[in-house]
Amino acid sequence: MSKSEMVIEGERYKSSDRVRADRTDMLYKDIPEGETLVEIKDLNVVYRSDDKTTVAVDDLSFDIKKGELVSIVGPSGCGKSTILRCISGLLQPTSGEIRIGGNLCTTAGSDRGMVFQDFALFPWRSVRQNVEFGLEIAGVPKEERRERSDRYLKAMGLLDFADSRIHELSGGMKQRVGIARAMIMHPAVILMDEPFGALDAQTRNILQESLVKVLKNSSRTIVFVTHSVDEALFLSDRVLVLSKRPATVHTIVNVPGDRPRDRGSPEFIKLRKEILSYLESQNTM
Repeated sequence: MSKSEMVIEGERYKSSDRVRADRTDMLYKDIPEGETLVEIKDLNVVYRSDDKTTVAVDDLSFDIKKGELVSIVGPSGCGKSTILRCISGLLQPTSGEIRIGGNLCTTAGSDRGMVFQDFALFPWRSVRQNVEFGLEIAGVPKEERRERSDRYLKAMGLLDFADSRIHELSGGMKQRVGIARAMIMHPAVILMDEPFGALDAQTRNILQESLVKVLKNSSRTIVFVTHSVDEALFLSDRVLVLSKRPATVHTIVNVPGDRPRDRGSPEFIKLRKEILSYLESQNTM
């Protein structure tokens, strides 16, 4: 492990008899980075209400490699968040399967962490107490919780606000708390459902850059749902482009170049135009 990674990730725990609930990435330690970690195969989701049937996702298949960030973009209402909820285990697909590390996912589990668009923080707890909440529930000793929360608060630029209450924070800072709370648990997969969607453009760009810095010093596997093609290309290793509902895979774009990326480069602009052109064709009423 590199010195820079240690700043964010901390020490690997050496329990020989079990994997701690706050370190479920160790469940898949034998899978090398760059190899398939998440498999989605023939996923179908059908919603039924009274006499109405809506096919949200239709025979969708794709893989996610360990250590990569995959963004999902598509027309409004095409089923992006539905797919994320299926991966999280909060929604059971009508048919098809999802596997993590070869294990079939049939319910929610601690190997997946979630970052929501609406923050979902506890207003009666301080910033640090929110970030440490999962560790507290998992029974991690107070001294260790403090050491780990210090690292993640510092990584997200929140260390000076550790004792602040949630109502004292801006929207961008609240979302940083949500990201730190998810990452501190070291889940095998982090699911982000439009985490920057409610923020203004300037704050959104700042948080994108903050996430890029954290990714440089960690080995997280992230699935990121967004409406912004610019955001997807700036952050992702690959971008999954979906069709209009029912969602199918139109194409998977391999994003060239290392992060951070130049949004003004000809290659970046070309990819953005191509994806936007397709989405506009799908968004016609």
